[in-house]
Amino acid sequence: MTVSRSVGRSRAAIAVALAAGFALTTTACGSSTAKAGASSDGVVTITVNDEPPATDPVHRKYFLDDVAAFEAKYPKVKIVGHEGQMDPQTFSAKLAGGQLENVFYVYYTDPAGLIAKHQVADVTPYLSAFPQVKQVKPELVKVFSDADGKVYGLPEGNYSMGLVYNRKLFTQAGLDPDSPPTTWDEVRADAKKIAALGKGIAGYGDYSKSNTGGWHFTAEMYSRGGDVAKKDSSGKWVADFNNATGRQVLQQLHDMRWTDNSMGQRQLLEWADLLQMMGAGKLGMYLATSDNIPTIVGQYKGVASDYGLGPIPGGQGTLAGGGGFMFNPKDTPEQIKAGLQWLTFKYDNPDRITSGVERDAKNKVPVGLPEPDLWTGTAEQTRAAAVKANSNLPDANYAKFVAAGPNIKLNVEPPNAQQIYAVLDTAMAAVLTDKNADVSKLLSSAETQVNTILATVQ
Repeated sequence: MTVSRSVGRSRAAIAVALAAGFALTTTACGSSTAKAGASSDGVVTITVNDEPPATDPVHRKYFLDDVAAFEAKYPKVKIVGHEGQMDPQTFSAKLAGGQLENVFYVYYTDPAGLIAKHQVADVTPYLSAFPQVKQVKPELVKVFSDADGKVYGLPEGNYSMGLVYNRKLFTQAGLDPDSPPTTWDEVRADAKKIAALGKGIAGYGDYSKSNTGGWHFTAEMYSRGGDVAKKDSSGKWVADFNNATGRQVLQQLHDMRWTDNSMGQRQLLEWADLLQMMGAGKLGMYLATSDNIPTIVGQYKGVASDYGLGPIPGGQGTLAGGGGFMFNPKDTPEQIKAGLQWLTFKYDNPDRITSGVERDAKNKVPVGLPEPDLWTGTAEQTRAAAVKANSNLPDANYAKFVAAGPNIKLNVEPPNAQQIYAVLDTAMAAVLTDKNADVSKLLSSAETQVNTILATVQ
């Protein structure tokens, strides 16, 4: 949760930036060759990422407007914005080559490893100047802290996954739009009915590329009560998906793709693909977080009232995560202070909660989506009141998700998640592109590779 949730970037939104290979660009405030640091007139320049692409004009304008407002408030700080977020696969090379931003976005799975490798800056000595951080949920700040309580970054938001579905297509297929499927058998049955509408409509969609396939495989394991990694009797992390639950996940996807033909012929999909299909009215449902809906509406021209959010099918667990910002270990004290000023102005700012929600409502960005939040105490009360006053969505579209939430276990992502997801992408891709894929062999191969990855976890 930022000033309002849609101002920020979700775990899924990060994936599209990585997959699309967005070139590092800058805002009107600076050029790509501008060097971060203090100039002779005392102005501190910092590079930051998380600037939305031009294809998301509403949120890009938000970012640019926020930069302008920030620089008016802090004339001695200059912001150079970059599109995209931190890519774990290129992080070390960018850090060594001096190309890493001063302030950069990470997933909740990344801070512990970056802290252990001393690849991020300790910002603890500077936090006393930013009392608003005390209103952020302490358990989220802890994600960016070490065992001694030193803090290396700040959270931006968190999420839990459910089932985003097209209410309009449900109605056309003779399904009740107020009763999304709650089991995987129901998902399969409903997907067949939606696909039967023809016109290139897929009943259900799933990912299999750019780490998003492994991410969804993990969520689907959790939904069935399974896991992807666990600690064995000796306390070591090992893979935990080469079992009956893992076979259920892959076999159902295989059968929906090849027996039912309810997932369409186009596969090897990554994050943006399913949102585009949903916005175009060509997809019935897929696993996602609630903040996919503002992107479907704002970037892919969907109609907000057409979409609903149901609980994750299976209901035995759901994937919960999020992200935030950390600091380049080469940052100067002045750059760290400037970075904290930026984060506590744009993302972690209780004073801008109401204006952020009102800005969304004015621009017809969906307000009122059910989601976890960043705040505690007075700040949370302010957020809840602002959302209630400005909600532009029918509560019925999300009622099932809200009602089921307290009874669904929240599971975090596994250690070395991105590396694991890359391995599991292969299994997801195989069952969706090869009619003769051998599910058992795919899981056995993935297990071997994931155990090698987990062997490095302390």
